[in-house]
Amino acid sequence: MNQLVSKKPEHETIYLRVKEMILFGEVVPGQPVTIHGLADSIGTGVTPAREAIRRLTAEGALVTRQNRRIEVPAMTAHRLEQIELVRLTVEPSLAEAAADQCKLIDIKELERIDALVDKAINDGDIHGYLEANYRFHFHLYGLANAHILRRIAETLWLRIGPSLRVVCGRYGTTNLLDQHRAATQALKDGDARKTRDAITEDIRQGMEFVRQTTT
Repeated sequence: MNQLVSKKPEHETIYLRVKEMILFGEVVPGQPVTIHGLADSIGTGVTPAREAIRRLTAEGALVTRQNRRIEVPAMTAHRLEQIELVRLTVEPSLAEAAADQCKLIDIKELERIDALVDKAINDGDIHGYLEANYRFHFHLYGLANAHILRRIAETLWLRIGPSLRVVCGRYGTTNLLDQHRAATQALKDGDARKTRDAITEDIRQGMEFVRQTTT
């Protein structure tokens, strides 16, 4: 398991593992998720798997249909519009606040993670790209010391992550764009506004890719 999953109580560890599966596209929109199937796939008991599904359903990452089927919801234009509106409000604000707290060691870590993003794009590694992209953003957002806003951002990423997987599956990784270098350069320059602008444009580019796969 990777950095999201550390030494925690079993139920928390399993929740984080399932969260990663959704964030990084291991569970695609419309794919059914069962308690027993999930427990078997990650090697855990029924109780922690049930608790993980309950928490992720409450966060909107999973939905329960009328036939009690549990799945990752497919993206719609209406849902996408709402997610984009809130992302463009919350995440640039986190980035701007982070710029005021950012140190050289943080910039170096962001550059290290961005190198992993570039490698994944060059290698066509979809899972690697989704994970490194997430790490970049949330390392930056974590510097803002704004826990409520960061939690909102995490919930939004849970809702958009599977759709980003669909984008990568359809178009591959070679055409993916980001503004990570612009953001890190702005951080080096101590320019909080440009950091905000870079993340704003990064979000818009990503959401436009999702829009192309949304009905």
